[in-house]
Amino acid sequence: MTPIKVMIVDDSAVVRQVVAAMLEADPGIKVISAVADPILAMARMNIQWPDVIVLDIEMPRMDGITFLKKIMSEHPTPVIICSTLTEKGAQTSMAALAAGAVTIITKPKLGLKQFLTDASNDLVTAVKAAARANVKRLVATEKHTADVILTASEHRSAMIQTTERVVAIGTSTGGTQALEYVLTALPRVAPGIVIVQHMPEKFTAEFASRLNGICQIEVKEAQHHDRVIPGRALIAPGGKHMLLRRSGAQYSVEVVDGPLVNRHRPSVDVLFRSVAKCAGSNALGIIMTGMGDDGAAGLLEMRNAGAQTVAQDEASCVVYGMPKEAVKRGSVERTVYLSAISREILHQLYVMP
Repeated sequence: MTPIKVMIVDDSAVVRQVVAAMLEADPGIKVISAVADPILAMARMNIQWPDVIVLDIEMPRMDGITFLKKIMSEHPTPVIICSTLTEKGAQTSMAALAAGAVTIITKPKLGLKQFLTDASNDLVTAVKAAARANVKRLVATEKHTADVILTASEHRSAMIQTTERVVAIGTSTGGTQALEYVLTALPRVAPGIVIVQHMPEKFTAEFASRLNGICQIEVKEAQHHDRVIPGRALIAPGGKHMLLRRSGAQYSVEVVDGPLVNRHRPSVDVLFRSVAKCAGSNALGIIMTGMGDDGAAGLLEMRNAGAQTVAQDEASCVVYGMPKEAVKRGSVERTVYLSAISREILHQLYVMP
């Protein structure tokens, strides 16, 4: 197979050197250039266009966000953001994901060289996944509101006020854009939603805050014992697992430490298993775009417990990995396009347990 052509754009000579060496150690990857800023990158890209770009954000002459937007508007290309793990870095990285980046690799301010060496497998895996990504799905498209599906109502019936329906969503690569598409289409009366989006610590809070500012429903990073109620979506915090719990007719979440599950924390499988146990046929499980197989086993448990299960279809996925594995295992009742997922969620308002 032809090696994946990678360009590294980072103003740190150490980062360029270490990342290039790590990637070149894999025979399936070839670093075609490593440059200090986007201006130099564009000059090199005129000669040879990369398959994947590993991009820093804060750089001289042109920042990474501006460069990313230019690439996605002119020649959509898979981009991996290599960003410092700080609150400010989280904000700018969220802007990068919104602009079309595929995923984030975090780097600390101290111990950078050792960290990058330790994270070599993650970086190689991310590059290979990015090379397969359907980045055209990351480019902004027309969005519809829930009005095209269901006329909004200013009041809720008694049934809706006491509903015990729960929607559980699992996603990874490409999920930030996909979740934005789905959640912004939901009205305030949407069922309670619990979400695992594979994302590092610190980034989930910024991601939730950004969605909360543009959605009708409340979106927040989950905290221990947060209630799962209609009109609210809880996103599992990076670096923690999130489980659904039930007390009488009320649902809440438990946020806990623990080992990586399927190489992830939070893990979709952990959330889905807890939903299968606590909600059973009262739940809807949705698995969306992402790399790997996290969530496939948990979704099957949900289906076996009587829950409805849905997967995002291949055509609308950035990476058709997690949904593909779930379909393969028999975890999925039906596969739908991204634009139909909000309708599946709203359908829960009218399905009695």
